[in-house]
Amino acid sequence: MIDNWGTAAGRTVRSAVRNQPAPVTYGLIVLCCVAFLLSPASGFNPVYGTGDRLLAAQSDYFARWGVIPSQLLTGSPRAALTTVTALFVHGSWLHLLGNMLFLYVFGAMVEERMGHLQFALFYLLSGCVALLGYAIAHAGSEQTLVGASGAISAVLGAFLYLFPGARVTSLFPFLFFLPLRFPAWVVLPFWAALQWAAAGQGSQGPGVAYLAHLVGFSVGFLYAWVRYRRKGGVRAALLRRDGGGRREG
Repeated sequence: MIDNWGTAAGRTVRSAVRNQPAPVTYGLIVLCCVAFLLSPASGFNPVYGTGDRLLAAQSDYFARWGVIPSQLLTGSPRAALTTVTALFVHGSWLHLLGNMLFLYVFGAMVEERMGHLQFALFYLLSGCVALLGYAIAHAGSEQTLVGASGAISAVLGAFLYLFPGARVTSLFPFLFFLPLRFPAWVVLPFWAALQWAAAGQGSQGPGVAYLAHLVGFSVGFLYAWVRYRRKGGVRAALLRRDGGGRREG
């Protein structure tokens, strides 16, 4: 199994409270949490037993609902479906909480800009593309790929284009975890550069699908760029929608 976030260089907390509801973002968080709690990965469901029985159940669970690159590229409809189901499967508490933190921080603002339905489709499709991109690059791999990080990386890419000047509070281990505020155009490209550097190390490390992060991030940024630049920018579109009275910090 491949945990998709691993250790990030900057731990980010939400920098602003939005006035608009974000039902898709919060719904995705709830679905991922419920799916994890009910799964053998959480260790809380007594149906799966303990010890070796639990480990076997976990292995079967990841193999059934996660993406296995060598199977995905055979064209099997069942294998293709795992590009969706894998987005709601997480391998550990740390894996789940890390993903949900990033989704909570960045998802609501992107959803507000895109609209609920468009954001939902964007999240699912970009997540599938990220997993497919990883599978193509590792066509012979039998490792199971699970987690929402490909889709969440796409949200980060879209956030970078839509809110480049938004201030993000980050904690950097090499700066003794001091909370520092930087604009998104500094924090997110730095994060992407770390993923690129880690992906270039091949299969070494803790089994994090860095390439899926990069594919998702690129897809998200490109989608936002193509979708909103044709309207003269997102800010202009919002001003037209709100009669010139809306401002975004």
